[in-house]
Amino acid sequence: MTAITEKTLTDFVYAEARMLDEQRFNDWLALFTDDAYYWMPLAHDQQDPKLHTSLLYEDTLLLRVRIERLNGQRTFSQQPKSRCHHLLQAPSIEAFDADKGEYTVRTAFHYTETRQDKQTLYAGWATHQLVAVDGVLKIRQKRVDLVNCDAAFGNIQLFM
Repeated sequence: MTAITEKTLTDFVYAEARMLDEQRFNDWLALFTDDAYYWMPLAHDQQDPKLHTSLLYEDTLLLRVRIERLNGQRTFSQQPKSRCHHLLQAPSIEAFDADKGEYTVRTAFHYTETRQDKQTLYAGWATHQLVAVDGVLKIRQKRVDLVNCDAAFGNIQLFM
């Protein structure tokens, strides 16, 4: 891979959202480092996922289990399958350290999840902590902050 640029980072975020919209969950999971986390805080400005309750705080093992459930033929709660759509603002580069190969990208989004006649809209910000691993960008942590994170939610079936 050539040198990582701001365009490389923003293209990565757009490609990741498209994978989710296309339900390419195994390809999406391959974007994560082995020690990565997918985090959705329960409170605004929450700083610690371990000392405070979160909506989601999943390592790659838990993500893999969710993906297997979503792909399973006997997952009756997903027949028909849920679908989603990401509408992203232009990502902003929050941190860029080429020497360490560490980058932070923040993106405001609207996310729609639908199944049968039910459609739910979420709005928030995704913060990707990215690292270069052997010249390839990987997600070390994806944090999804919902505008109404402290609301009562039904089941969020897919990934934002």
